[in-house]
Amino acid sequence: MHTVVLVLVEVVIVIGLSRLVGLAFRWINQPLVIGEIVAGIMLGPSLFGLVAPGLAAALFPPETIPFLNVLSQVGLIFFMFLIGLELNPKYLSGNLEVAILTSHVSILVPFSLGTLLAVLLYPLVSNASVSFTAFALFLGAAMSITAFPVLARIITENNLQGTRLGTLALTCAAVDDVTAWCLLAVAIAVAHTGSIVKAIPTIVYSLIYIGLMVTVGRTFLQRLATYYRRTGRLSQFVLALIYVGVVASALITELIGIHLIFGAFLLGAAMPKNAGLVRELAVKTEDFVLIVLLPVFFAYSGLRTQIGLLNRPELWALCFAVLAVAIIGKYVGTYVAARVSGIDNREASALGWLMNTRGLTELIVLNIGLSLGVISPLLFTMLVIMALVTTFMTSPLLELTYPKKLIKLDMVEEEPEETGVDTSTDEESHSRPYRILVPVANPSSQKGLMQLAIAIAVNYQQPAVIHPLSLIELEEDYAFRSTPQEADRLIAERRQQLEELISRLEPSEARSYVHPIVRISNNVARETAQISLLKQANLILVGWHRPAFSQNRLGGRVGQILTTAPVDVAVFIDRGEERLESLLVPYSANIHDDLALILALRLLVNRQTCRLVILHVVEDNQVKNELSYEFHSIMEQMPQSLRDRIDIQIVEATEPIQAVVAASEAVDLTIAGTSRAWGIERHTLGRYTDELAIKCRSSVLITRRYSQFTSHLASVLSNDKSEVKS
Repeated sequence: MHTVVLVLVEVVIVIGLSRLVGLAFRWINQPLVIGEIVAGIMLGPSLFGLVAPGLAAALFPPETIPFLNVLSQVGLIFFMFLIGLELNPKYLSGNLEVAILTSHVSILVPFSLGTLLAVLLYPLVSNASVSFTAFALFLGAAMSITAFPVLARIITENNLQGTRLGTLALTCAAVDDVTAWCLLAVAIAVAHTGSIVKAIPTIVYSLIYIGLMVTVGRTFLQRLATYYRRTGRLSQFVLALIYVGVVASALITELIGIHLIFGAFLLGAAMPKNAGLVRELAVKTEDFVLIVLLPVFFAYSGLRTQIGLLNRPELWALCFAVLAVAIIGKYVGTYVAARVSGIDNREASALGWLMNTRGLTELIVLNIGLSLGVISPLLFTMLVIMALVTTFMTSPLLELTYPKKLIKLDMVEEEPEETGVDTSTDEESHSRPYRILVPVANPSSQKGLMQLAIAIAVNYQQPAVIHPLSLIELEEDYAFRSTPQEADRLIAERRQQLEELISRLEPSEARSYVHPIVRISNNVARETAQISLLKQANLILVGWHRPAFSQNRLGGRVGQILTTAPVDVAVFIDRGEERLESLLVPYSANIHDDLALILALRLLVNRQTCRLVILHVVEDNQVKNELSYEFHSIMEQMPQSLRDRIDIQIVEATEPIQAVVAASEAVDLTIAGTSRAWGIERHTLGRYTDELAIKCRSSVLITRRYSQFTSHLASVLSNDKSEVKS
């Protein structure tokens, strides 16, 4: 097979596997990059070469490896340019003194421990052709590195960018990044020349080039920002000039004697940080780099990772020693420095785990060391394992140390929740607010959903809070869209859209009950469930939208929320009917129909002109007055003024769904529980049978009750009774 064709086949395999494994890791709440690194290792001798050595040798023969190396180097150049581009000076504006102390101690401690470990490892895993100085510098740099891109995405996904911890972590990581790259540059210079003294000219040339880039280069690049402000876009010609500059800068640092990646990083860091310019340049650059070139780099690294080299207990002991030094050095150094700086225990511990993230940056350092021959394949494998473990452990340990309930959830400041509530001393006035959480996917098209939430919750007597919840889902871990500053822009943009939605709600006095929540999330269903618990929601009211790959109404994300949320859930299928004057509740005496009845009664209490039909469908052999104890107890609580607006109809029918569909033609809203009687089941492994949702003529509200002890009616009915008595 022709070499070029074989390389293209390899690229196809690499892209496909990296996406699949990456998504699997996202599913277990791990960074996508960890999955892609694992995918690269799977293609190498550690798994594929072990399971199918003949096929592995045929698909990845030695003659194709140089081509993969070239592609991976091109990918690294532009990825480092993106890292520099995203390194915003504003990260250095807050808690700078604390950050400088913390970040440098977090480098010094693991670097020192790594150097001491080098004394043990050098005679065991190195050879005489490598100087101890270069070996110790590389090992120290590998121990002290923090992956700024991965850390920034973890902060974004945990909505920490607006907290003191998130701001401090970003500042520390930015300072750490600059310092660590300088240490690595020195290590590379020493590796090329053999000693620190001989490396001095290389270091001097590097400092001169850095000085030119931050002065003359930045002045020239400011013209680019001026051009962008005038035109509002980057033409292909200008983009070509920028890419030429990236490659040229990379070549200069390679000629100086450090490495290609430093020149690309330096040009990115020197670029003017005009928000629009950075966004357009990043978006236009990153797709091809992240989807094609970086997975090739992971595969190239995986082909050089040989876990089989760790074939003796003493080698695994050395691997654990490397892992222990990396974790202890980084965590303890960060924690102690943060505590000395006055940071409290919990935040200092969380900061320590965040700074322990190695990720992709570590892999870049290790590949440079392996290419220069400073570290052996055996040590390379140990350090790759260390990079994976330290990054994998960050998210769970962060959640354990700094759980989400301690993170400020609301991205806009809430007004007092009892707005509009009577301030009398009656016990009802001080009852817990009735809360509805409303996931809003598209603020421009979900006014009907919000109006229904207001109709259910707001009666101007009982405290109520409606939370429109807008979760911005990030698809990539290290795409520009998931950087903290871009996430803040997206949050502000979505918040504005929600405010516009709220301003259109009627009646206007109900708007004070609406308090939006905007968050970044990597799993909408799971995040919705967590927020419903943290906010103590009585009900999640979610709008239906057609799933992309399924015809069933309650599939996809809506189905996940309906099935897994630990509170009561109602799914609204809007037929465009704005009136809510006539309601229908098909009743089959189960707890989900009880919730349907309760919500209908809330609407009845809150809207004086509303009428309700309760349809109890029975077959010939059933007792016609067979209604649940819950139904009778609810009806007994109601005052006569409410009962006068309720019509209970018991009909015989062999097909209950057809009877409900026929009755729905005369009403505005049908509210039905998830019941087999109505062709709706929530506990199914395959397709949902949602026949009623498809055939019903009116708008539909499908209810699923989580707990039989949830009270939606007690306060509102007691208020209504007091009105009747007065």
